[in-house]
Amino acid sequence: MISYFRNAAFAAIALASSTLAQAETPAEINFGVISTEASANQKKNWEPFIESMSKVTGLKIKAFYATDYAAVIEAMRFNKVHVAWFGNKSAIEAVDRSNGEVFAQVIAKNGSDGYYSHIVVRADSPYTKVEDILKCDKSLNFGIGDPNSTSGFLVPTSYIFAAKDIDPKSCFKTVRNASHQANAMAVANKQVEAATNNSEDLQRLEHSAPDARKQIKVIWTSPIIPLDPLVWRKDLDPAIKTKLYSFLLSYGRFGSEEQTKAEGEVLANLIWSPFRPSSDRQLIAIRKLEANKDLMKAQGDDKLSADEKASSVSKIKAEIAKIEAAEKLADSDAFGKRVDAFVAADKAGDKEAVRKMIAEFAAGFAGTN
Repeated sequence: MISYFRNAAFAAIALASSTLAQAETPAEINFGVISTEASANQKKNWEPFIESMSKVTGLKIKAFYATDYAAVIEAMRFNKVHVAWFGNKSAIEAVDRSNGEVFAQVIAKNGSDGYYSHIVVRADSPYTKVEDILKCDKSLNFGIGDPNSTSGFLVPTSYIFAAKDIDPKSCFKTVRNASHQANAMAVANKQVEAATNNSEDLQRLEHSAPDARKQIKVIWTSPIIPLDPLVWRKDLDPAIKTKLYSFLLSYGRFGSEEQTKAEGEVLANLIWSPFRPSSDRQLIAIRKLEANKDLMKAQGDDKLSADEKASSVSKIKAEIAKIEAAEKLADSDAFGKRVDAFVAADKAGDKEAVRKMIAEFAAGFAGTN
């Protein structure tokens, strides 16, 4: 393992050494893990990965588990978390408020770079489609995700509630915010009639609580959502960035058959396969979704005067125009083409090309190329 890491990272580490004094060099790296399920399950799945990262990079790395997404965002803001796994919506908060930068993307176990938001109910529920739970007579209990969750909150809020001009708190008897796993278990245990979830978490539930998974059915599926990003603080020491990047992008790709199998099993427990290069460009689609949600809300807000509504709508439309301009630039930029080349080389099994590109990407993020 150490040999492939050195091969991928040596040149970039040498380049990074000249800028060490200008960056944040923590004695211990805290790796933030958002709260999608119970911490006991997360620790079981994450600790082998964190331990391997520490061993290979030579850095002292510790996982940071929190009870909600905001805690990880704030920990990064105050330099208590240096790198983290986020959802897209929480990554936007980390980039905008916590000096964060997207550098990689998780990839599903089946190789997909996207996943889906769901509305779930009990398998024996009479509800078969999302319209069945939207009678809004305050007779049903509903579980929604953390406010900073993409699939648990933003996507269903945008595509269902904002699109239909429905306020969940006025529609349901109770609305509670909880993790994906907690909401799934609440449905299975008849504590709520319906809840948000996502395709990845339902896969996790098949392993962590298979009997509960059998008690759940999906009645709504969103359009595809980009899979989650990894984010680090921009001011992290370039040499540390290089070590982390080289480890993360190499993990599960190089080494002996025994090694890649073992690393693949660790990733599979996280419902993932090897990571892919990414950047803040990944967040553009989610920014657009959130802005359109805000636009629908403003257009339907009867509490605003005509002038207030016009002003609010105008500002949001201007923001959407900026996002769409960024979207067009991202569609044709050089970084995206390099990622496409990486994916092609990876699928072709061209390990030398992949090693070279990992070092190049690492140097780019470290500001040394």
